[in-house]
Amino acid sequence: MVETWMLEVPGERVLVRELAPADEAPLIRLFEECEDWFLAATGLPSAPGDVQSLYYGLPEGARPEDKVLLVLERDGVVAGVVDAVRDHPEPGAVAVGLFLLAPWCRGRGLGHRLARSLLERAGDPPLVTATVPPGWRAGERFLERLGFGLDPEPGPNGANRRPGPREGAVRRAVRRRDVGL
Repeated sequence: MVETWMLEVPGERVLVRELAPADEAPLIRLFEECEDWFLAATGLPSAPGDVQSLYYGLPEGARPEDKVLLVLERDGVVAGVVDAVRDHPEPGAVAVGLFLLAPWCRGRGLGHRLARSLLERAGDPPLVTATVPPGWRAGERFLERLGFGLDPEPGPNGANRRPGPREGAVRRAVRRRDVGL
């Protein structure tokens, strides 16, 4: 069980909590709002099945019990989602599968605050991996500012699911503990 906590954002109520069954409709709306990311990542707009795939998509070798699904609420509205797997690709590491904020929440430092909070709550893991669609410059810059190094060339997706018909390779990002925020 992951606890619920507040992020310090002046003048706003920002809550991070576990994903709940009642979040399906708000997540569908969030995914529709984030069409830009879905087009960059999969070549297609989101579909209702994308929410369900959050529960099942795992990287090769990951255990379902190590999966963590969190939502970010801003003033009571679901404004983001994080999909991560503990102890992958090695013990103590964290693999981030999806870190998505609504367009109306981007560019304000909220993602950075959320990422710092997650790293702190995870005990500053020795290794964190993530992926970003090639050419998704906002995501690349976000990861670089957090101390991730990006592979120069895109590679296979790595998720334990069948990729969409237009889904291409992704850029892998790695952050080691010795790189500060």
